[in-house]
Amino acid sequence: MVQVFRQAGERVGFAELFFDLVFVFAITQISHTLLHHYDLAGALQTGFLFLAIWWVWIYSTWVFNLLDPEQPRVRGLLFTLMGLGLFMSMAIPTAFHERGWIFAAAYAGSQVLRSLFMWHHAEGRLRNTYARILTWLTAAAVFWLLGGLMHDGARVALWGIALGIEYLGPMTGMYVPGLGRDRSSDWTVRGGHIAERCGLFVIICLGETLLVSGATFAGMAWDAPGLMSFLGALAGTVGMWWVYFHWGHRRGSHQIEHSADPGALARLAFTYLHIPIVAGIVLAAVGSERAIAHPLDLGSPAEGAALIGGLVLFLIGNGLFKRVSAANFPLSHLVGLGLSVLAFLAGPWLPLWALNGVAALILAVVAVWENWSLTRNLSV
Repeated sequence: MVQVFRQAGERVGFAELFFDLVFVFAITQISHTLLHHYDLAGALQTGFLFLAIWWVWIYSTWVFNLLDPEQPRVRGLLFTLMGLGLFMSMAIPTAFHERGWIFAAAYAGSQVLRSLFMWHHAEGRLRNTYARILTWLTAAAVFWLLGGLMHDGARVALWGIALGIEYLGPMTGMYVPGLGRDRSSDWTVRGGHIAERCGLFVIICLGETLLVSGATFAGMAWDAPGLMSFLGALAGTVGMWWVYFHWGHRRGSHQIEHSADPGALARLAFTYLHIPIVAGIVLAAVGSERAIAHPLDLGSPAEGAALIGGLVLFLIGNGLFKRVSAANFPLSHLVGLGLSVLAFLAGPWLPLWALNGVAALILAVVAVWENWSLTRNLSV
């Protein structure tokens, strides 16, 4: 059988970084779609699409954790998935309208093709694992494709079933009658690679915040309120980077690299618990762009839902992620969440440039508090 699996090493390859460019586009499409449909329906639809985009990316990460991207067949798979990902990303703005069938076909095709490739090339327990995964994703694909051909409520219902199947699968061990279920100890993963890939996805989302903020401010008159909003967005992005990378990612990477059961840790900490982290960054980016575009508007509950809601999601996700490698949910993050609630309540009396600055200040408080606390404990 042709060799397609990694022999040694955990470093992320250039082909994988090239693959991620598609998801830079996907995240941009999601944030812009929410910006142009900034209401409850738009939030629910883009939230759903975000969960789908994250899931197709994280499944790819698990697969390329085992495959060698230097091998021609693997590169062929990776570039094919890139093409499908581009069609999926291009269809995002109208995925619940005329291009739903394109989104569904590209999404389902990616999930099934990748799993079929792994099943074909794997042996032993890994082959059984991907037989289970292929069964679950094929079942979901039926609902994706049927939903793509339907309209309105029928599409939403069918796609909801499809995504539910995919998210529940790992929780059940991908149980299939006759094949049984997987155990986390069967999942041979390179922990350092998984951690690095998730960190790079966070960088993608933070980069989207910078790009959107810069592009919005560049097209405006550079007055004081707009400048303050832009600086708040910049400070908030730096704060998110610091809160995630300075302690949390480094500690999480060390833990998964030395874990006796890296598969279970990868599933919990890097597959599920990264969802609110990444979603919070994207939502906060939308709030920052609205603050830059309309700095003197007041921070109504609708505006606060993005600016402060994104911050809340980000802090909850980081706190849970760090809780996996620590004894407690970080006190600094609990304080940050309390301050976020107060900021949201005060929002209707604050202009958006000020509310954006308050969000950045809360992140600074969390980062400084956490660094002081952990540094003090290490020195004791």
